[in-house]
Amino acid sequence: MRPGRGRAAALGAQLAEPPASMPKPSRAKGVRAAELGPPCTWAKHLLGFEGADLSSWHRFVCLLNRPTDPAGLGVFRFLFGLLMALDIPQERGLSYLDHKYLDGLQVCRFPLFNFLKPLPLDWMCVDRPDLSSFPATGAVGIMLGCFYRLSCLLFVLPYWYIFFLDKTTWNNHSYLYGLIGFQLLVMNANRYWSVDGLLHPRKKNAHVPLWNYTVLRMQIFIVYFIAGIKKLDADWVEGYSMGNLGRHWLFSPFSLLVVHGGGLALDLTAGFLLFFDATRPVSIIFVSYFHCMNSQLFNIGETCVSLGQVFTQSRRWKDHADMLKQYATCLSRLLQNYNISQPEIYFDIWVSINDRFQQRLFDPHEDIVKADWSPFQKTTWLKPLLVDLSPWRTKLQEIENSLDNQTEVVFIADFPGLHLENFVSEDLGNTSLHLLKGEVAVEIVSAKKNYTLQEGDSRQLPPGEYHKVFTVSQEPSCYMYVYVNTTEAALEQNFTRFQELREKVRNGTETEPVPPELQPVIDGFLDNVTQADPVVEAFLRREQRVEELQRRRNATLIERFQRFTRKKYFIFRRSLLMTSISLRNLALGRPSLDQLAQEVAYANMQQGEDSTTSRPDPASREAEHSEL
Repeated sequence: MRPGRGRAAALGAQLAEPPASMPKPSRAKGVRAAELGPPCTWAKHLLGFEGADLSSWHRFVCLLNRPTDPAGLGVFRFLFGLLMALDIPQERGLSYLDHKYLDGLQVCRFPLFNFLKPLPLDWMCVDRPDLSSFPATGAVGIMLGCFYRLSCLLFVLPYWYIFFLDKTTWNNHSYLYGLIGFQLLVMNANRYWSVDGLLHPRKKNAHVPLWNYTVLRMQIFIVYFIAGIKKLDADWVEGYSMGNLGRHWLFSPFSLLVVHGGGLALDLTAGFLLFFDATRPVSIIFVSYFHCMNSQLFNIGETCVSLGQVFTQSRRWKDHADMLKQYATCLSRLLQNYNISQPEIYFDIWVSINDRFQQRLFDPHEDIVKADWSPFQKTTWLKPLLVDLSPWRTKLQEIENSLDNQTEVVFIADFPGLHLENFVSEDLGNTSLHLLKGEVAVEIVSAKKNYTLQEGDSRQLPPGEYHKVFTVSQEPSCYMYVYVNTTEAALEQNFTRFQELREKVRNGTETEPVPPELQPVIDGFLDNVTQADPVVEAFLRREQRVEELQRRRNATLIERFQRFTRKKYFIFRRSLLMTSISLRNLALGRPSLDQLAQEVAYANMQQGEDSTTSRPDPASREAEHSEL
């Protein structure tokens, strides 16, 4: 034994033992002294720390580094990894990357940085940060806490690459997941419920600094609070932002004002309530109900595929100036393949924002190929929102409510010096234009006649012809088209007649024989019919849709759960099969096109289908709400 260590031990023993002259405290007094320790103040109970901890920078740093139980962070890490493994293939559209990033596909893409390009298809399918990527990586590695830092990198890097690759899929949830993944990378979330803890006992159940929890709580606070600040605008407060959704069955017990007020109050307070230990249990109940409603109302993150657009796979570009510029630049480049050099591209895009008039978004006289755009400068060709006309929304609703079921109306607002060229379909009978505000000149193109309308005037428009409406007043003009869709009205009359005929035949009150062309109406199917009436086909298709909707609404909870799990099963099944095909192609090379087509058809196969006849149907992958 070293002399120094012996003296230190003896000194420690002497300091540990009280002097003989000092009376030892009794057991009762010791217990009472413990009971009279520092009282738990309201700040400590509510906030989890004392106000004095914020009195200086040193004490604040000590608070952030205070050793804390790792259990909550470990459970969060496990659930986050699990949810990401389930979320990314379906909600982020990554189970159908082959439809979006097919090699050689000539489409316009909308990356954050124009130099970003998609990898070859096989690498895109392998590079996904989900459970169908390389084994024991990405989200599954985060969930298990296995090689934790590496797993976070394998999740975060591909996630942000795919995120930056397409701005049309962005929403607050998608970048929130990427931010949380990056934050987990710098935290010690593998101290609890982790494989790393089993491999390295020193990490198992080791304390983590408090700032690990604080960073996550601040991130969630920012998401809710910024959403609450956004809801303070007039459209949300006055109940226009969710006009259609307010009539959803989920909100049937509540008024529209309650829906908007409740959403505003929840977003403004949820961040505070979730931040502190004392209020977190109650707030979790409310935010869980809120997000369960969102799962029924929205399909957040689903990639939108539009077959009606030219050289695009999304329609979100038309609402954003930066993506409009990217689309025009890409379109001018692709048109060169069709012997069109140096094209001039103009856009005339109309939208109605929160029950306002339909209005232009961009200047239709601006060549977007040559137009300037910068995130640091004002976009001169972006038209302003006509907020001065917002009070008209009440009047527009009154006008719409005063019309019968067969009469339709479209409200238009246009800027001075611009004109709208429109075509009245022959299906639209009794179409008229009514001026609500300003002054316009209406030109009938074929007749070469012009009519000037003042406020309160109206003009009948001939069907099957073009006309132009010029705004000649110094202020924006407001007018409306009122029309009747005669073709749709006639179709509804035929449908009513078919329903009455079916009821008469079924109850035995029909005395005359049914014409052969109407026999499918009675039978309910078109089997053994060589040439069916198009109106009869339309009637039977609508009946089938109504029956399917009623069947889904009347389904039991078990049937809903089975349908829900079946959909999820085929999503993950396709994701796994397509990833395995890509791995095989990278390792061994691509097989023949016939074999590849058969493998893809098998991956697309649904329950009860034959792999030889199965084909991918983009329309069937439209956004679907949760069956639960």
